[in-house]
Amino acid sequence: MTKFKRVFIANRGEIAVRVIKACEEAGLETVVGVSEADTDSLAAKLATRAVCIGPAPSGASYLDIDTVITAALGTGCEALHPGYGFLAENADLSAACAEHRITFVGPDAETIRSLGDKVSARSLAEKAGVPVVPGRDDLSSFEDALAAAEETGFPVLLKAAKGGGGRGMQVVEEAGKLKSAYDTAKAEARAAFGDDTLYMERFVRLARHVEVQVLGDRHGNVIHLGERDCTLQRRHQKILEEGPATDVPAERIEEMRAAAVDLAKSVGYEGAGTVEFIYDRELGTFYFLEVNTRIQVEHPVTEMLTGVDLVLEQLRIAAGETLSLRQEDITLTGHVIECRINAESAAEGFRPSPGEITEWAVPEGEGIRLDTHCYKGYVVPPHYDSMLAKLIVSGADRADAIGRMREALAGFGLEGVDNTIPFLEALLERPEVQSDEISTRWVETVLEDPAFRERLEGGRR
Repeated sequence: MTKFKRVFIANRGEIAVRVIKACEEAGLETVVGVSEADTDSLAAKLATRAVCIGPAPSGASYLDIDTVITAALGTGCEALHPGYGFLAENADLSAACAEHRITFVGPDAETIRSLGDKVSARSLAEKAGVPVVPGRDDLSSFEDALAAAEETGFPVLLKAAKGGGGRGMQVVEEAGKLKSAYDTAKAEARAAFGDDTLYMERFVRLARHVEVQVLGDRHGNVIHLGERDCTLQRRHQKILEEGPATDVPAERIEEMRAAAVDLAKSVGYEGAGTVEFIYDRELGTFYFLEVNTRIQVEHPVTEMLTGVDLVLEQLRIAAGETLSLRQEDITLTGHVIECRINAESAAEGFRPSPGEITEWAVPEGEGIRLDTHCYKGYVVPPHYDSMLAKLIVSGADRADAIGRMREALAGFGLEGVDNTIPFLEALLERPEVQSDEISTRWVETVLEDPAFRERLEGGRR
């Protein structure tokens, strides 16, 4: 890896720590940009150097492209890794890196822009022969939306063309509720993404969320590294991720994997990316959902399944190297589950819980991995995402992995801030989870169960 020797990390938290470790493995120096709230963070302590890029609000620090580029140039960095979130899928950052001759660890601006726009990505998927959810992407007025809904049939799903994370997304069950949902979705999209363009899809009631990990290099090589099931979600935010997918027929899985590779090849994809699909349990069909042009939060699931260091592969690809792996080199071993542990009180509507961590005793053992930026005495700031850690456990099969995860969660000593460990423990107790008979909206249903609510209250810590 000779193209660059020093990498600027334009992120914070556990992903900044993760990238630092991969860079160290590759023999690269690291500079991490930190806000005033993160000057004493673990990433700042571990990096070769830390530089303050602004005040705590992310808009004045982590989301300021000019400041990030200036910091990278000023510290002599030849490459920039954006992590996930913040500017990771911002085409303007990739373009700014190219303009200043900084190697962006990820796709070029054109690829990010075309795949980041949901309407454009849907069109590219269709051209690559990948099935898409029936719907329309040319909604310029409410009248268009009404006509599209009548053509598609209710229920329908309104989505922000430039969005993600559930913002600007509305499920509409009947025509009488379409106008209110349309106005709400446009307002949310405008506020969150500065663009209120919407598109519409048929709503899949019993949906599984399956995503395929791909790697592509600038020499035209693309491979997949299997899939992850991210069906356990709350308000379109992932809670637990696992792999491989077990509730989808093997032939559909193979078709998804092939479709992901075909789409990536069709756009000349370079870097690590994820092609996401919805699987309709009622019809036995799958549809393209979106592409994430970055490393995913849940990438450790794939790393433990395959033994491949995805962040290290990102760095190698960015340096211009040919993929070191062929498709036949990729094998998936056992079953892996990842739980996101957040500083939130599930018993109180997932209220954020910033503050000082007074106890931090993490589970250890064979097949257990913890990705985190926390430690005893760390003060969780109120300014950012509330994720504290990702606990990843592998087992011989899904039942074994669930059992080992329950043991690991029970042995996790975390005090000082409310956290979602009791919520995760309660979920893993449920027979629906253990038998894998869930859908993307199942969590909302179980949260209304009085017995489950009582379990949360009793398990709070």
